[in-house]
Amino acid sequence: MANSEKKIILANPRGFCAGVKRAISTVKLAVEEYGAPIFVLHEIVHNKHVVRELEQVGVIFVNDLVDVPRNAICIFSAHGVSVATEMRANSLGLRTINATCPLVSSVHTMVEKYHAGGYDVLIIGHHNHPEVEGTAGRVGEFVTVVASEEEAREVQVRDVSRVVYVTQTTLSQDDIAGIRSILVRRFPQIKGSASNICYATLNRQRAMQELAQDCDMLLVVGSKNSSNSNRLREVGRRAGMEGYLIDDETDIDMKWLGTVKTVCITAGASAPERLVQGVIQFLQKKGFTTFEEMSGKEEKVVFEPAMLV
Repeated sequence: MANSEKKIILANPRGFCAGVKRAISTVKLAVEEYGAPIFVLHEIVHNKHVVRELEQVGVIFVNDLVDVPRNAICIFSAHGVSVATEMRANSLGLRTINATCPLVSSVHTMVEKYHAGGYDVLIIGHHNHPEVEGTAGRVGEFVTVVASEEEAREVQVRDVSRVVYVTQTTLSQDDIAGIRSILVRRFPQIKGSASNICYATLNRQRAMQELAQDCDMLLVVGSKNSSNSNRLREVGRRAGMEGYLIDDETDIDMKWLGTVKTVCITAGASAPERLVQGVIQFLQKKGFTTFEEMSGKEEKVVFEPAMLV
């Protein structure tokens, strides 16, 4: 490549995962079937563009079930909810549709199974993240969120022989490695998979690691409150790329480009492809005229939309 050439490398896979596609399809089908307004508890997925587009077709996002009229349809987001939230929705007379990602639901099932068997459940994940709150809320007691190595060293359980851990699905392996090693050392009989990080999160992170040696800078298309998008940026940085999280091309600071010759672009699992294409077009106008897309890992997972309970 000549020194004057500026290049874009597009990561693959990127963008929407099967769980996000399912959640968005669920909302759109509900609007078509039942008419607007359709209510959604919290953001259906963590992307401001997706939320805005759904609002334009009559979707109303609420932070509390009390804001949903009786007998209205309320959709639970892809991140999942607690049993208490499900019960409250029922007591308020709401018709509910559960758009929880099936991979998150599988973690719920695991937590419920071990809790019923008398285990203390440790959730490796971020405090206050909706997925973690929903997972913890599947059982309500004898469950603890462990967000750091310090917390792993301090957490207490009732019986060291009956402990299990699960992980938030949108973390990176680096996020959980230190925490997990401490828990295994403290509780040698602890049960749990290597992680519950979902296939889509891992595939996107591995693509970043593969591209790192070829790129000077990383642009991750995704909203600031998207956990998996933030992890992509962190994985890229650890692999040697200066990385930035952007909602779209309007977030790009020209100072970032500076002497950059090769830009890698990826997108979080809740970011639409049209936003990626907008970033590509912006960079092409700024002189990044050479383009290639990595082959990547093909994702064939498909989930059917959720239905009215």
